[in-house]
Amino acid sequence: MRLVIAKCSVDYVGKLSAHLPPATRLLMVKADGSVSIHADDRAYKPLNWMSPPCKLQEAPGVWKVVNKAGEELRITLEEILHDTSHDLGVDPGLVKDGVEAHLQELLAAHPETFGEGWTLVRREFMTAIGPVDLLCKDANGGSVAVEIKRRGEIDGVEQLTRYLELMNRDPLLAPVQGIFAAQEIKPQARVLATDRGIRCVVVDYDKLRGMAKDELTLF
Repeated sequence: MRLVIAKCSVDYVGKLSAHLPPATRLLMVKADGSVSIHADDRAYKPLNWMSPPCKLQEAPGVWKVVNKAGEELRITLEEILHDTSHDLGVDPGLVKDGVEAHLQELLAAHPETFGEGWTLVRREFMTAIGPVDLLCKDANGGSVAVEIKRRGEIDGVEQLTRYLELMNRDPLLAPVQGIFAAQEIKPQARVLATDRGIRCVVVDYDKLRGMAKDELTLF
């Protein structure tokens, strides 16, 4: 991972146009090729970013980040205050608590929870950035990646989004759809998932364990 602190302005040219006036910001370049621009007052959410696959072109005073659709993130550098790179190695991903681990086990045993005719391909399907909880096939034979949480929040949607970006590059899997499954899904997470074409499923843990009669609520 490369971390650059610089005074810069940023212009995004694509389906929409956006401009960030000059200010001191953190530029983050990850090993997967993604580039994101951060301020010091927005928690983890970047001001702007370019998801992989994309190409970073560096020239004196300017970075151009271009994705496969031809959209461009142009970063004009006025002053570089810090520039360093670190090899973080392979991340093991989030460690699930007992409920999440049991939910994964139960849903793996009952993939028909998500739809009639669904089958499990494997649990903990490994990607370059960590394992997605379940890889399933729907009734039409399409690939579906399922990420399971006890409480569904925005970071879980972001995690599944990264998995989907990588899995959809594999011609043997693509197209891969996404399901975000949890006992509770926060409204902001649901909005983000819907915007990204990810289906949300609220799971009744007790029913899966055979302790309740209520049916799953699907969204």
